[in-house]
Amino acid sequence: MKRILKSSLTIIILLSLFSCIHIKKSETIPLDVLSVMEKAESNRVVFEKAIQYFHDKGNVEQLESLYFLIRNMEKHLYSEVVLYDSSKSEVAFCVTDYANYDAMSEALDTIETERGELNFDLKFRQFDLEIMTTELLIENIEYAWDAWKNNRWSQFLTWDEYLAYVLPYRGSNEPLESFRPFFIDRYADTLKQSDMTTPNEIASFINDDIKSWFTFDSRFYAHPTDQGLEEMRDVGMGRCEDMTNLAIYAMRANGLAVTSDYTPYWANSGNNHAWNAILNSDGKVYPFMGCEANPEEYGLANKLAKVYRKMYAEQSQNLAFKLHDSEKAPGWLRGRSYLDVTKDYVPVSNVTLALDSIPDSTHFAYLCVFNSGEWGAIHWGEIVDGHVTFKDMGRDIVYLPVYNIHDEFIPASAPFILDKSGNIIPLRGNETESEIKLISTTQRKLDISIDTIETSFFNAGVPYELFVWNDKWQSIGEKVADDTALKFKVEEGRLYWFVEKEGDSQERIFTYSNGKQVWR
Repeated sequence: MKRILKSSLTIIILLSLFSCIHIKKSETIPLDVLSVMEKAESNRVVFEKAIQYFHDKGNVEQLESLYFLIRNMEKHLYSEVVLYDSSKSEVAFCVTDYANYDAMSEALDTIETERGELNFDLKFRQFDLEIMTTELLIENIEYAWDAWKNNRWSQFLTWDEYLAYVLPYRGSNEPLESFRPFFIDRYADTLKQSDMTTPNEIASFINDDIKSWFTFDSRFYAHPTDQGLEEMRDVGMGRCEDMTNLAIYAMRANGLAVTSDYTPYWANSGNNHAWNAILNSDGKVYPFMGCEANPEEYGLANKLAKVYRKMYAEQSQNLAFKLHDSEKAPGWLRGRSYLDVTKDYVPVSNVTLALDSIPDSTHFAYLCVFNSGEWGAIHWGEIVDGHVTFKDMGRDIVYLPVYNIHDEFIPASAPFILDKSGNIIPLRGNETESEIKLISTTQRKLDISIDTIETSFFNAGVPYELFVWNDKWQSIGEKVADDTALKFKVEEGRLYWFVEKEGDSQERIFTYSNGKQVWR
């Protein structure tokens, strides 16, 4: 009760402080905006000054733009991730000190030998509420509004589309910096004289420019802190998130409705991916890759279990707003601002499952894909009467349902294939054994020598091990490779994983049915 009274008193005090500011005579600052401003503490004056500026200016849409940014600002931040050794001491490490990825990897191996296991972890974070300036807010809103209203290729956008895809001032967790004036000045003369009219045409023109001076570099996998514009202009290279952010800056500055879509885990490969998406005047959303490939020219290389869109506004349907106090979601699924857009990319199905042995006080289950040697949670569902439904799942993929207990995954039922038609095929086995001949640890083109002996892709003299999934990976056995196929007994209808014993765990899982091995 005391906390409720204190909160109410704070809002009353804030309302009295702002009683002289009105959008209209009868309309004061929205309570949800005031509530967020309260959390800015000493930096609250930044928002007070911005509200006063737009109130005095008399532009209602720009004032509402400010309210939109403030009410959704609470969790947006800059985060710096650095390398730590086994003693939790920071390791000074710069990826551009090395000529290429292999040289960098060798250096990391050397450091790890000297200082123990290395891991990237969060060093610090700065919330936008704490570091935002009045000047940056005003600059961002005025330039964004002007670009929306005054560019011929932007005027088809609705108010909500402008708020979602033109107005936001950041792409991810990069440093908070000004970007609009640089990219407006860079293209102003050319765009004024151009006869280009569609967003896709303008985006392609801008992308052709930024890809001439910024490129992907695999060394930046070891630079997990997202770059700001100043750093990107200086080094001219980065990873996928940097490329998509650079396209966002350049294109939003010029009134294009651009954001970033991403998959947290490829469903049939290792790693993840982020790319850009643009709303065109034909009403369609087109994927493209900033600094690499233009709209209507871009395709995705691997299978998609889920695609999410980075939004600035909080999405009330997300798990973060539904979790019980005692529960914690896996990693990125705690996010408040992502939007599920999977059905815009691939055929999808809802998956309803009966669950095994639901732990006490567990209200949610998760669906995982296999990625880089581990199961990664790609979606969530609420448990109701012993069942769970996962919505809009990509097809022709192997999934594992799990519970998240103390940040560990506990299988919730058997893995299954969601086939191309949307049918669920549990992988529990059928007790029918067959001999399988393995020639690689991942999908390869089958080569046959002139004497019909199947050529293997193994490293001769190296041990390899076959695992079967039975609530965990259980070893079937290991064999030392030569240049021919390795033979094992397997049960049809189960999930297998064949790995080099001292490898990097990037090998793919597979099933065996009707006498055929199928990579997953």
